[in-house]
Amino acid sequence: MRKTVLSFGETLWDLFPSGPALGGAPFNFACRVNSLGDRGIIISRIGRDDYGRKALEQIAAFGMNVSCLQQEDRHPTGTVKVRLDDKGNPDFLIVSEVAYDFIDVTDELLGLARAADCVCFGTLVQRAPTSRRSLHRLLEVAGKGVKFLDINLRKDCFFRETITESLKQANILKMNLQEAHYLAELFEISLSSLPDFCAEMMEDWSLSCCLVTLGGHGAFTASADGKKVYVPGYEIKVVDTCGSGDAFSAGFIHEYLRGKSLADCCRLGNAFGAVVAMQRGATTPMSFEELRHFLKANHPRVHEPSLKAFAIS
Repeated sequence: MRKTVLSFGETLWDLFPSGPALGGAPFNFACRVNSLGDRGIIISRIGRDDYGRKALEQIAAFGMNVSCLQQEDRHPTGTVKVRLDDKGNPDFLIVSEVAYDFIDVTDELLGLARAADCVCFGTLVQRAPTSRRSLHRLLEVAGKGVKFLDINLRKDCFFRETITESLKQANILKMNLQEAHYLAELFEISLSSLPDFCAEMMEDWSLSCCLVTLGGHGAFTASADGKKVYVPGYEIKVVDTCGSGDAFSAGFIHEYLRGKSLADCCRLGNAFGAVVAMQRGATTPMSFEELRHFLKANHPRVHEPSLKAFAIS
């Protein structure tokens, strides 16, 4: 049965040296959810400009629902200048005062939120008061749907209050290792042991799960019922890591909403992230069959020694 997964936040164009690519973490996530056979719906806002028109055309071409993609004349479609280092890791310069800073609440959105199986959100879209208020209104009515926080900390685009209020709303927290270090310092929690850090975050914020992606070394996940899982990374040729974390989230939530084990959730998310990192662009089309093929192949693994006790294949 298809699940309905709402993704609230930025739809924008990543301006790479090689040319523009449609992206934004919430859009990337919704796109990947959709590619796994679920109903991924992006809730965002774009300008009535060239970038906006092209975004609408491309999203429709992906076969995605565009009914919650708001349009306006006053503010432009979001853009980000992206620079990649020699390892394919991105650095971002995010333009402010753009359309996705002004997402409105509508009756249609409230109805979707009440019925959704999952609502995914981050901190970047909360930099502006209009979108922040709209997000929290949707989270208030989301009922029993999973609230998935991909914290997605971007320079000059978040505040301590944004982080704490988001954690209060979330069931599942996902972060990368750099973000884990930031949160550990912010909340004065030791990160000498990643499992202990995750356990304290879950206890302090009443979370069901805490996910930490480790780049090329895979991902670690813990749940409030005491389960701990580490999936090693894959030895692959990295082309572009943009969107690989969003693919991890999509793979994880696909299995999670079906009641699969924590190991199964991490296994699919980890593989999806690796496959996306092997291609250019965060939303290059990919089928579930391609992902299954990757999982069946005997790829060499990259391990984090400190998490060996929790490792699965």
